[in-house]
Amino acid sequence: MKRISRITRLVYGAVLLFVPAVTSSSLAAADDGIGPLGVTAVAGVTAQSARVGALFGAGRGESLPGGHFCTASVVHSARHNLIVTAAHCLGSAGEGALFVPGYRDGRAPYGVWTVRKTFLPAGWSKGRNEDSDVAFAVLDERDGRNVEDFVGGNRFATRTTTGATAVTVTGYPDSREVPVGCSNRPVAHSATQQRIDCPDLTGGTSGSPWVNGDGSVVGILGGHEQGGTTADISYSVVLGDEAGELYEDAASASDS
Repeated sequence: MKRISRITRLVYGAVLLFVPAVTSSSLAAADDGIGPLGVTAVAGVTAQSARVGALFGAGRGESLPGGHFCTASVVHSARHNLIVTAAHCLGSAGEGALFVPGYRDGRAPYGVWTVRKTFLPAGWSKGRNEDSDVAFAVLDERDGRNVEDFVGGNRFATRTTTGATAVTVTGYPDSREVPVGCSNRPVAHSATQQRIDCPDLTGGTSGSPWVNGDGSVVGILGGHEQGGTTADISYSVVLGDEAGELYEDAASASDS
């Protein structure tokens, strides 16, 4: 899981009280017009950010502040009840964990959703393989409706060329009660891992979706070093066949 030093935790709240001075290099806009690259700030309330939520332990529904430990996001499925995150986030939490899309300052504007079933790849379940650090969860419905009915869902896209476009990473640092976001171009770390340079993506942002200009999830913060051991560099598995097959299994199970 994303790890940071004690000193970083102490200063982190102060860092995000302002948007850093934007230099000419950080103003290098992406071809698809996402905007300044490599700048992390509090994410605005948008249709996209509403699909991203914080994960909480079972039983935290009545006391949300300070209880989130990872990030997840809604991906499209036939039954509208599927989220994606990092495998290391669900490996211990599992069924009964809570997902709160659009969480801000203790409020759950789109409800609190309970994880009914989790799907972890064999590579993670059997050996904690960092190249398998992706997981899905099916959520229970609420009052006859599913989470995607409220916030929509992004397409889960595999076999997308790393760095083809800039991506936006949105997640919940465990020291904050609001989501933060950063856009940049990912680069290859290895044949099976990709990385992105974005400051202040600290503990709790594991599982954050990497969403490209087409609104597709093309990465999940995790993988190498379970997402990275510093706040400024983050990783994701290169989403390939294993991730695609896991998605199909989870989406099919959500139909039953």
